Amino acid sequence: MAASMAGVAGRLRRAIRRSPSWAGRSRRPLSTQPPPTQGSAVRDAFLSFFRDRHGHRLVPSASVRPRGDPSLLFVNAGMNQFKPIFLGTVDPRSEMAGFRRVANSQKCVRAGGRHNDLEDVGRDLSHHTFFEMLGNWAFGGEYFKEEACSMAWELLTQIYGIPKDRLWVSYFGGDPKAGLDPDLETRDIWLSLGVPVNRVLSFGPQENFWEMGDTGPCGPCTEIHYDLAGGVGAPQLVELWNLVFMQYNREANGSLQSLPQRHVDTGMGLERLVAMLQGKHSTYDTDLFSPLLHAIHQGCGAPPYLGRVGAADEGHTDTAYRVVADHIRTLSICIADGVFPGMSGAPLVLRRILRRAVRFSTEVLQAPPGFLGSLVPVVVETLGDTYPELRRNSAQIASLVSEEEAAFLDSLQRGRRIIERTLKRLGPSDLFPADVAWSLSMSGNLGLPLDLVELMLAEKGVHLDSERLAQLVEEEAQLRGRQAEPAQEQRLRLDVHALAELQHRGVSPTDDSPKYSYSLQSTGNYEFGPCEAQVLQLYTEDGAAVASVGPGQRCGLLLNRTNFYAEQGGQASDRGYLVRIEQQDVLFPVTQAQVWGGFVLHEVLASEHLQVGDLVQLHVDEDWRLSCMEKHTATHLLNWALRETLGPNVEQRGSHLNPERLRFDVATQSPLTPEQLRTIEDTVQEAVQQDKPVYMEEVPLELTACIPGLRSLEEVYPDPVRVVSVGVPVACALDPMSQAALQASVELCCGTHLLRTGAVGDLVITGEHQLTKGTTRLLAVTGEQAQQAREVGESLAREVDAAAERLSQGTRNLAEAQQLSKDIGRLTEAVDNAMMPQWQRRALQARLKLLQRRANTTIRKLELGQAAVKSQELLRRHEKGPLIVDTVSAESLSMLVKVVRQLCELAPGTSVLLLSPQPVGSVLCACQVAQGATPAFSAEAWALAVCRHMGGRAWGSNVVAQGTGSTADLDAALSAARAYALNQL
Repeated sequence: MAASMAGVAGRLRRAIRRSPSWAGRSRRPLSTQPPPTQGSAVRDAFLSFFRDRHGHRLVPSASVRPRGDPSLLFVNAGMNQFKPIFLGTVDPRSEMAGFRRVANSQKCVRAGGRHNDLEDVGRDLSHHTFFEMLGNWAFGGEYFKEEACSMAWELLTQIYGIPKDRLWVSYFGGDPKAGLDPDLETRDIWLSLGVPVNRVLSFGPQENFWEMGDTGPCGPCTEIHYDLAGGVGAPQLVELWNLVFMQYNREANGSLQSLPQRHVDTGMGLERLVAMLQGKHSTYDTDLFSPLLHAIHQGCGAPPYLGRVGAADEGHTDTAYRVVADHIRTLSICIADGVFPGMSGAPLVLRRILRRAVRFSTEVLQAPPGFLGSLVPVVVETLGDTYPELRRNSAQIASLVSEEEAAFLDSLQRGRRIIERTLKRLGPSDLFPADVAWSLSMSGNLGLPLDLVELMLAEKGVHLDSERLAQLVEEEAQLRGRQAEPAQEQRLRLDVHALAELQHRGVSPTDDSPKYSYSLQSTGNYEFGPCEAQVLQLYTEDGAAVASVGPGQRCGLLLNRTNFYAEQGGQASDRGYLVRIEQQDVLFPVTQAQVWGGFVLHEVLASEHLQVGDLVQLHVDEDWRLSCMEKHTATHLLNWALRETLGPNVEQRGSHLNPERLRFDVATQSPLTPEQLRTIEDTVQEAVQQDKPVYMEEVPLELTACIPGLRSLEEVYPDPVRVVSVGVPVACALDPMSQAALQASVELCCGTHLLRTGAVGDLVITGEHQLTKGTTRLLAVTGEQAQQAREVGESLAREVDAAAERLSQGTRNLAEAQQLSKDIGRLTEAVDNAMMPQWQRRALQARLKLLQRRANTTIRKLELGQAAVKSQELLRRHEKGPLIVDTVSAESLSMLVKVVRQLCELAPGTSVLLLSPQPVGSVLCACQVAQGATPAFSAEAWALAVCRHMGGRAWGSNVVAQGTGSTADLDAALSAARAYALNQL
């Protein structure tokens, strides 16, 4: 019988690890309960159960945008908002500190980052990027295993009416390597609730031990599984509910220590629960999705949704239904919570989700333009009552989705043509060229996510050259690294001989005025038009002038005109692509542009043959350019704010900006104070919020001499020169009788700028240090990054406040004091390294330094008190004599040394060596030799002899020493210590 059960358990372990989707169909209905329960009623029943029957407080869902947690792209679990409680960093004065038992339905997004379901969505019947997590929590030991299991069993079997014979449970089976015993308490609880022994399975740490991260709270978990097969054939188990019992803390050294306060953290996916209760084989068949699937069918005229997967899904129609339905929910939820499609981080992931949805809706479902935006009201109707922010922002969501959809459709159509054209040139077994895929991707030019390109190829049975793609990814990282600072050395350049040859031939300098040809639309979006030009000259990588280049060749391209911004004035070069006018389906990526003697040289990767005389059309990477414009306008505002704050004599020493950040060097007499940094930020923010117009105009250089307070660098400017004025028309700034320029930012600048300041969004100075004596370098971010930096700063400030409050309340014991000291140390490291406002970092660093000092003083006092108690106990156990060798419990070496010293003070003529075994298997050692001992008796030699016996090491002086080792035979170590000492005495 035992062998049979072991075999069944082994098969079930493998089944659970495979996490089967809802695709497997059994002949028996999934639920024997009469009418299915609506999704909204299932959610309400969960919340009402915990509130009304078990006294839980209902808390709202947190935003899917993590607040002050840079480790997450999106909130992906219900416990995220309660991290301060689990970590013990919650402010004792806050509302959250009073939470004891709570429940909620949390909006979760799993796309990008560590937990990423994006690529699986659509391929099966269960994956989602957005889902709702039902959860209940008990903090500080409010209740633990027995109550949590009983509540879960009561809800599932009595409220939801799930047949008990369809439920299986698993528990933690222990981990001998970590010294953890099986969680027999949880096993016995399930047995007492009536779960048959053959449906209570034990698993190891991979399945049933939950950890928040590499360090922090963790503990065994128990999972409730639902049997899809319903007793027909082999069990088909899917996880329904996970109950985590946080009772340990994973220390930095990998050891596990018991938490002073235990917590319960549970999570159950609403979509899966509803599918099971409604007797559906797929979450997409539930009423959470059916209104959307119906709207998709009505809006695009595709065949009705049939729930097919894999080869059975001919034309990928059902896959497209699932992708669109899932993604429009995710888009609506994220935009309502303030996450908008963008260039990096979570905004970039959201843009990929949107573009993936557009591709499936237009190419597979043949949906008309604007289709995705028309689905937003359906999402609002199904989820708006639970998450009212959807109703408040429905118009904005629909508008933004429609705008992004329209912008992407042109790229998608062009990308499709490029793929088709490339495929015609490939042999049956050829790999699709990675360079072409890269030129289509969001890291390249057209903005098609690479996973989408791979999917489009997979549908045609073609594989991508992944090895070459990895090289391109590495090259992109190197390029970004080079563009993080001004270019010092270029592979492609026009030297003095090349420039002389161009001038000899009478070639005119490049007309780059089209780089300023952009406009601000009524929607708030910028429109960048293409630029048509003619190839004047091509250069190889070694600088040789050639008439043509071939496919795969990197070259320098000289044109008669360009809309690309060549790196100068501290602004990073544009990037983008060009096409030949007569052949629009071949993209030539442009990685950067540099100006040499008035000639703009474009660095181009030739996709096909390119020759002198070709007519081309240039397209800048609009997101890249717009981010540079934001940073450049922000740089001017920062320069102005520095003068407003520090006085008119402040001088700029240089600057550089790229899409990620800006840096600004300024001459200062002394380091900036936190108050000055904050004032500078506030001044910039005020100008941004006023959404001032930015005026740009070329004027004769001599006229700029009369501009009061003109911000210019000591460099040679062209004539005419471009004046950039924020909030004041250039004509007013030029008026010598006007003082308007003194109250505004006015600079000579050739860069590209926003047309209104509002698009900067925000500016945060994230770094500040002395570059040289008298020169300070400031680092800053704008827009979404600035907002995230502020949220991180606010979050860390709350943690510091909480640590200060804990310290002021006093600590009950040494373990609590040591934990507080560790938390302050962890906070100090986080503050030192976080991207946050620099003024706030400096203020928090000063506070943390004082808190750490107070915490260490508290620890010393507690250690001295405990050491006194332990030394008295040891003295009572040992008669007066020349030697004491024994074991004692001590949390640290410093504590052990204090016990040894106090013992020697109480018994002046006694030499003492103490060992302290630790939970992780190591042994601490400390000793002190009496003053009257023989000169040959050295404490360091004594500790070294004992620690070497334990395979460790020791250090110290002739009088006091300490060390560590590891042994399972403490008696032998003590005997060795006595023998050595007696031999010396």
